Order: sequence, then structure tokens, then C-alpha cells
Amino acid sequence: MASGVMKKQGGGGRRRRRGRAQPMAEINITPFVDVMLVLLIIFMVAAPLLTVGVPVELPKTAATALPSEQEEPLTVTVLADGTVQIQKTETARDDLILKLRAIAAERASDRVFLRADGSVPYALVMEVMGALNGGGFSNIGLVTETGGPKLDGAGASGG
Repeated sequence: MASGVMKKQGGGGRRRRRGRAQPMAEINITPFVDVMLVLLIIFMVAAPLLTVGVPVELPKTAATALPSEQEEPLTVTVLADGTVQIQKTETARDDLILKLRAIAAERASDRVFLRADGSVPYALVMEVMGALNGGGFSNIGLVTETGGPKLDGAGASGG
């Protein structure tokens, strides 16, 4: 980043020649490293804040993650007590389709992520999926935790 100039060392005496200044061959990278470390700390602190902050006990599956998009994903969450939230806003199930239609009119993508607590009955999850479809979202991604059991027969115990 910074470079200096070194003057040519001449012999002492009355006749001192004015030599050409030579550029310093060393580059000081300490400021560059300092800036990079500060940016690293900022990103490490900010990254966990970018996720939706509704705590849900997600079921575990062996499925891989979906690729990311340009637009912020719409997330609908079904909590353990049966309440439904769009992003972080609690929504009554009766108003769900109307709100989803209004949101679908504003968005370019029809993708929505459905997060449901593992203890929520399957029928309730299907009701919310039906509301998502009725609200104009046909591309529904089910959000789960990774590391769940694989149903390939290798880890299953017969009984």
C-alpha cells in the first residue's frame, strides 16, 4: 500500500552528486491485513443475524439444501402451538390466503419456504400448504435440518 523513496548513498565530500531516487522494493501490507481482519469480524457477527429469527424445532432429513435466490425468500412458519407466521408476523389462519395473495402480487418469484415444528400434526402442515397454493405460491420448499435418517435401508433396523 505504501511505498517510499530511498536516496542513493554517495561518498562524502564536497562534490556530492545528486543521484536519482530509487523506489523502495518493500511493500507494507500491515494496513491491508488490518482492514481484512476488521471486515472478517464484521461479517462473522452479521451473518447469523440474516436468518429468520423464529425459533422452531425443525425435523431432520437427508435432503440437500436448495440453491439461493436473488430475492429475499418468503418464509411461512408453523409453530408448535399451531400459530402461523409470515416472516416474523403472526397471522390468523383465516386471513392467511388473503395476505398471501397480496404478497404474491408484489413478488416476482412464486417460491416460498415452509418451516414447521416437528411436533405439528401433518394435517395442519397440509392445510398451510393448501393455503400457500391458494395464495398463489406453487413453488413450496419444505425447510428441514440436515443429518436426519436416510431411508436407503443401510441404517434402518428391521423389526
